[in-house]
Order: sequence, then C-alpha cells, then structure tokens
Amino acid sequence: MAHISDRPSADGSQTDVPTPHTRRPVRGRRVTTAIAAVTFLLSPLAFSAHAADAAAPTGRILGAGAPDAVSGSYIVSLKSGRGLTARSEAGRELARKYGATIRHTYGSALNGYSVRLSEAQAKRLAADPAVASVSQDARVRIAAAQPNPPSWGLDRIDQSDLPLDDSYTPPAGGGSGVTAYVIDTGVSTGHQDFGGRASSGWDFVDGDADAQDGHGHGTHVAGTIAGTSHGVAKQADVVGVRVLDDEGSGTIAQVIAGIDWVAKNAEKPAVANMSLGGILNAQLDDAVRGAIASGVTFTVAAGNNGLPALLFSPARVSEAITVGATDRTDARASFSNWGPGVDVFAPGVDITSAWHTSGSATNTISGTSMAAPHAAGAAALHLDDHPADAPAAVEKALTDGAAQGRISGAGLGSPNRLLQVGD
Repeated sequence: MAHISDRPSADGSQTDVPTPHTRRPVRGRRVTTAIAAVTFLLSPLAFSAHAADAAAPTGRILGAGAPDAVSGSYIVSLKSGRGLTARSEAGRELARKYGATIRHTYGSALNGYSVRLSEAQAKRLAADPAVASVSQDARVRIAAAQPNPPSWGLDRIDQSDLPLDDSYTPPAGGGSGVTAYVIDTGVSTGHQDFGGRASSGWDFVDGDADAQDGHGHGTHVAGTIAGTSHGVAKQADVVGVRVLDDEGSGTIAQVIAGIDWVAKNAEKPAVANMSLGGILNAQLDDAVRGAIASGVTFTVAAGNNGLPALLFSPARVSEAITVGATDRTDARASFSNWGPGVDVFAPGVDITSAWHTSGSATNTISGTSMAAPHAAGAAALHLDDHPADAPAAVEKALTDGAAQGRISGAGLGSPNRLLQVGD
C-alpha cells in the first residue's frame, strides 16, 4: 500500500492522496514501532491508562468482518449540522485524537475520511459524538465477465424492436460539450477510438495525475460511452479517474476518493460511470448521492450476481441510474442483477469496445459493466440537447424514453425497460 502524505490536490486544494511511487505493484506498508523502557515507578500510571482505555465508550463498526474486508482500514463519516468538516484542522484533530492516520480526506461528495487504525481505536472513534458512522473498508471489483463474439449493442439501442437493422443512428450533436467521467481502472487516453477527446483526471491507486489503464476495463467502458467507432456519444469528452488496480480491484476508500474528486472537479454538463460494485456500504452510497447532488448524473452497474440489485453498493442508490444487462435476444443476461433497484436495462453481453493493449486494440466482453456505459452515453446525448437538466431529469428522460415490455425474464420487480436513444 502506498505511503500517504498531506499535499495539495490537482486543483490546489488540500487533500490527502497517496504519494507517487513506482506504478502498478501493490506495496505493503512497513510500520516500525518504538518500544520505550518504562521504569518501575511509572508502571502504575501505565496500568491506569490501560484501564481507562478499556473503559472508554465504544461504538459499532459497520461491515466488520465482511467478505473482502481490508484489515486496519476504516471509512469515517462526520455528522452534519455540527460545523465540523473533515478538511478542517478540528476535523483532522478528531481523527488524531484516536490514533488514526488519515489516508484520504473527503469534502465534496462526503464529509469524512479514510483512516488507518486498530479495531479497538476504530470502535472508540465510532462512539465520538461528532461521528456519524465508521465502516470497515472493503475491496470492490469490476463487474465484467467472459470474452465472446462481436458487438451489437449500438445497433440495439437506436431501434425499439428486433430484428436488428445493422446500423446505429445517434441524435445530432453526439454528446459534444458533455464530459464523461469514468471511475474505473483508468483510461488509455491515446487510443485512436477517442480521437484526442480523452484525458486523465486523477489516479488514486498510484497517487498522480496520470490515470492510464493497465487492465483494459476502464478503456472498454470509455469506448462504449464515447468512442468514435464503439461509442454511444461519439463527440463527448472522456476523463479517466483511476480507483481500481491492474487486477480490476480496489478499496472502497479509493472509490470514494474518486467520487469526491469528480464532485469537486467535474466540468458540467457531466455524467459519471461506475461499472464496479461490492458489498453494501453506506458511505459509498452517500458519496454517490453527494456527487449527484452536486449536479453530476451517475450511471452504475447493477452487478453480476444474478441477485436483487438492492443488495449491493452502489447499485442500490436510487438517485443513480442503475443498469442491468440484456443479450441480443432481449433476454435479461443470466448474470445480471435484477429487481426494483434496476432503473433500465441495456446491452451487456458480447460487447466489443476499445482495449488497452494498443492504440487500436479491441476486446469483446460481457457484464453489467458493459450495460452501464450504454446508459452513460445516452445520458451524454440527452445533456447535449438539455445541458441545464439536473440528474433526476436525465434519469427520467432515459427511463421514459426506454422501450417498454421488450425484455424476457427481467426478474421479479424489475422494470421492463430497454434503453433507447434517438431524436
């Protein structure tokens, strides 16, 4: 894990980001503890301090012991209405009071921080009156699956009925003037499919401003949103925000840092896509809500568990556009999550898009990760025509404009809505 320092962010504000180091490898933190000699006369005082610690009030750690939990890493939300912000000196002092080392400080999408400390320290911090909640950090992963034959998704979303007509006719404008933020494994900005419209935002894995993709997933997602050949909104700009590593995984703390960065730095009109997910996490959900409240439309993958989407974060966030996956016969993909937590379905099986291995590479993969960027592209097209629309209006436009009743096996409680674009 990278060493952490307090330093200005890319836009000059104070934030906690990982310091730069050699890219890609996961690095461990080595902590050296100095053991002080204690005289016999001081031992009663040491015993009293230990007893006081044991008697200190403790609170609940949300998600403690959950699958993929990150030991010693916690996400802290501060209570609103108390005038205490995570970025203030008083906010930092609160964390230090309980022995915490701050790793990321959030202030735009969430008022809080991610910290390193022991379980006992975390429980004491959770009991502080200024703290809203403390949850155990956990790993999240991309929501992609197996490779397969050529893509058909663009062809499907510009016509309400089968059979496909082997063409894609997007609305005029193509998303020009809209920026799509891809919170993922990074984006290979030099890929020819982006035509110079892709750039790096911030890399929360390596701690620098070069959010290049060493996995491929983020580039594939970006290509579906805005690629010249593979994209829904072929004139939109793309910004990569790297929160997942070259294995396609990362921590909730990193993901929240990426969301917070987008909330603070997004050039509007803007849409952000999150083709990732994991266990339920209140702070992750709150961060997405906070970013949406700042005016950024969010599309999120429903997940590939074949279960209700409401069981996963951030898929359960009602303010986001949660997207399930269908195949070329308009059947819900067998892996796609379902239920009332889904807002719309989109093509997500055998989708071809840009890949990271060369400037012209492509790959064909499946997952709700591939469905969500179709909706992100559709949102960009809508914002091109309606740049002042709030995220709720964008969601309504996409759900109202979807083809109704086309999906077979949509799942109990699922809306039978298939994404459509058009003038």
